Amino acid sequence: MGTALKARSLIRFGEFELDQNAGELCRDGSKIRLQEQPLQILRILLEQPGRVVPREELQKRIWPSDTFVDFDHGINNAIKRLREALGDTAETPRFIETLPRRGYRFLNAVATPTAEVSIAVLPFLSLSADPDNEIFADGMCEEIISSLARIKSLRVIARTSSFSFKGKHVDLRVIGKQLNVRTVLEGSVRKSGNRLRITVQLVNAADGYHLWSETYDREMKDVFAIQEEIANAIAQRLELTLDSEQRPLFRAGTDNLEAFKLYTQGRSLFFQRGPHLIRSVEHCRQAVALDSKYALAWSGLADAYNTVGLYGLARPEACLPQAKEAAQQALALDPQVAEAHTSLAICHLFHDWDRQSAEREFLHSLELKPRNSLTRSWYGLYFLQWAEGRFEEGLAQAVQAVQIDPISPYARAIQAFTYLPVDVDRSLATALETLLIEPNSFLGHWAHLNALNSQARYTEAAAIGESVLKLLGRSAWMLASLARTYAYLGRRADCEALYMELRWRSKREYVAPAILAWAACAAGEQDEAIRCVQEAHAIGDPSLLAAKYWPDFAELRLDSRFGEILIGRGWK
Repeated sequence: MGTALKARSLIRFGEFELDQNAGELCRDGSKIRLQEQPLQILRILLEQPGRVVPREELQKRIWPSDTFVDFDHGINNAIKRLREALGDTAETPRFIETLPRRGYRFLNAVATPTAEVSIAVLPFLSLSADPDNEIFADGMCEEIISSLARIKSLRVIARTSSFSFKGKHVDLRVIGKQLNVRTVLEGSVRKSGNRLRITVQLVNAADGYHLWSETYDREMKDVFAIQEEIANAIAQRLELTLDSEQRPLFRAGTDNLEAFKLYTQGRSLFFQRGPHLIRSVEHCRQAVALDSKYALAWSGLADAYNTVGLYGLARPEACLPQAKEAAQQALALDPQVAEAHTSLAICHLFHDWDRQSAEREFLHSLELKPRNSLTRSWYGLYFLQWAEGRFEEGLAQAVQAVQIDPISPYARAIQAFTYLPVDVDRSLATALETLLIEPNSFLGHWAHLNALNSQARYTEAAAIGESVLKLLGRSAWMLASLARTYAYLGRRADCEALYMELRWRSKREYVAPAILAWAACAAGEQDEAIRCVQEAHAIGDPSLLAAKYWPDFAELRLDSRFGEILIGRGWK
């Protein structure tokens, strides 16, 4: 096989590695003796880290009905042996947690299958003085990531995690370990006039050995052909078998370089979120104006519009219909673009409140592109948890999103939210993990505050909220959540001050009425809170997607008038 790598099914967690094919558990390379039943339990728990596996499920899968054994004794003994092998304890579990009368859970949410055929595509280094060249280089990188992600037998690290190393001089072996991959692709782009020089090299992350390298000297018009050649060369070098019916790996979607650059900029701004979303909309609009057949840019425009609506940066009627129109246009142009199905799924939730159609589109998207971290995050939190109340399933999707994009603060924050109705302690721990990755993550801080509120640690929650307002600005979400914290602490004057701030702001600019309702309710203005929720329902405020289960709506749910709104939206 030469220098190419054969695929095995390995799972790493901490200092341990489980080879599922060989049925062997190793610690720092040394094999650990483990009997068959403890090994089977470990395999099952690792299938979906973070999910509670009921004792009944373990009994059915490991101790069939025709097996004459004392099940309770058998499972307790197997769990004991498994913990001994892992150096774990029931009192202070690191890996295996017991939930009395329910079952067991694997706690290490970053446990990931490390197929040896796995890759991280690092941002290409721009060697030109023109700052636009850096945007161009980033766009090339993203397209290669997207192309490689179409190969079912290849595990590709998502954009956010790969791009976290941009501008940093980190040993490739360290990157391989952090991202849990066996190969890394790095490269550089030099643009001079109408000429391009692109150099790429594929490296074995374990030892830094160069598996393949190539230099492409071409004209600018050949850039999409170069990206296709790179993707195919990697697949060939890693000896990957492509599906016989699979379409070509690379599909540029446009032959307009300026449209490609604008879409790349728009997508980059989208991932920065907050006020950058408005600029993301503008860049994607310009991209589709230059090439009206650019399906991926239409999908990016839909995502930007939808997220503007969710974040309360514009009234729903000013962005949600436009989002749906863009998503439909993307699918009309190319129904095989997975991202467009995700865009339409969000439109069905935010704009149409059509849960059945939303799930259909989410599942279609994941069928086309299973390793889409963003789709799994949104499907897990927005649909499975907020819309359906299927908490364990939502958490499982969020866990997979983190596996795909392991050092993405966004995926990690969403995972913290999905832990909230399942395990508040894990929600808090995951929020703190998010802030270790990105100390200025607004969603990480918001997850931190909500977890502390759910634990009734209101003094600590208040300190977090106050520091975030100083550090990151006075977001309506944070102001309203902090108002609830003040109410719990009996700091009525502080609570009322935040409510009045939001109320006066709403007279000058749009503030999502569902969010204003949190603060009004906390300040004791119950009738006004209900009026705000009724307005939110009337205008289609997407924040109401969380009304049934999100903690900030908890006090409102005690009011029968709020219950009528929930029934009106199809919740029982």
